[in-house]
Amino acid sequence: MEVIKTDIEGLVVIQPRIFNDARGYFFESFSQREFEEKVGPIRFVQDNESKSTRGVLRGLHFQNPPYAQSKLVRCVKGKVLDVAVDIRKGSPTYGCHVAVELSEDNHLQFFIPKGFAHGFVVLSDEAVFQYKCDEFYAPQSEGGINLYDETLGIDWQIPCDEAILSDKDKTYPNLSEIVSNFEF
Repeated sequence: MEVIKTDIEGLVVIQPRIFNDARGYFFESFSQREFEEKVGPIRFVQDNESKSTRGVLRGLHFQNPPYAQSKLVRCVKGKVLDVAVDIRKGSPTYGCHVAVELSEDNHLQFFIPKGFAHGFVVLSDEAVFQYKCDEFYAPQSEGGINLYDETLGIDWQIPCDEAILSDKDKTYPNLSEIVSNFEF
């Protein structure tokens, strides 16, 4: 696997080594040993999967400490734009984001460590999205940021009137209104 650094420390894109032949392809989607050698120590405890249609916009979610989550995400069917926003107090990139297109064709994965809000939008007719988490889901610690907070400058690549949001995602405050529990 190749680890590609982004403009924000800690956020990395992972490009697996793909073996193609007449039968199709093969790749290791995760290797504990290689991940720890190239990215850092991790212990994933929960795998999640969602299926969504075009325009579904999920996020920007995070879990507060002590239940904060690191995530390794990928799109196994279709195409999404995946976004991580730095919410670590004292970080020189606080409020900045990285957006990565993940698809069944490019096989890229995106590692989002603790201290980032995360969301994605479906750009294809349908998408199946998978992610590994290093902490169990804890509803009492969940938080979120307004997907359309203008200070974040996120181009979701779909018109607002085509976006499909959950009721909960419609109610999140702007970044300036949250109290971050994450230190840089």
